[in-house]
Amino acid sequence: MEKDTHIDSSLVNAYKLGDQSAMAKLVKRWHLKFCEKAFWLVKDKDLAKDIAQESWKTIMNNIHNLEHSNRFKSWALRIVYTKSIDALRHKQKTHLSSKHIEQEFLSDDEDQSDRILLKSRLLNAIQQLPEHQQIVLRLFYTEAYSIKEISKLMQISVGTVKSRLFHARETLKKTLNTKDYEN
Repeated sequence: MEKDTHIDSSLVNAYKLGDQSAMAKLVKRWHLKFCEKAFWLVKDKDLAKDIAQESWKTIMNNIHNLEHSNRFKSWALRIVYTKSIDALRHKQKTHLSSKHIEQEFLSDDEDQSDRILLKSRLLNAIQQLPEHQQIVLRLFYTEAYSIKEISKLMQISVGTVKSRLFHARETLKKTLNTKDYEN
């Protein structure tokens, strides 16, 4: 691990001094890992490749601002993570509008209709949550990450993950039980 950090640090410093081949070596070392990390979050192979590519653009544009070259790995993976979350957010906005869901699944079956309505209300309620709670909910319930994995991924404590999950659930319970959602 320490050896890897030293290699990355040397390559970053060489690139900062003008050695273009150092960036090529960094890309060779990290591109596949960036694709895997992005895929782990977005579950879409093509989108993961695009995210990795966009991450490299950001890295190349900002690497000169990286003060501690031995922190390249965590800095770069944070960029991939942020771009992945941005892509998920964009995907959610464009593909998961509640009207789209209701229109897509409407049927004559009353039970089906009730489930669709509840799902639509739930999605609307989730969209009203603070962004950090939405992300934790998605990772925990949709992506099936453990609390510990979410903690590492988001670089926050386990307690913070638990707190965000708790508060998100409580808010959803209150929102879904209000008279605004009753027929």
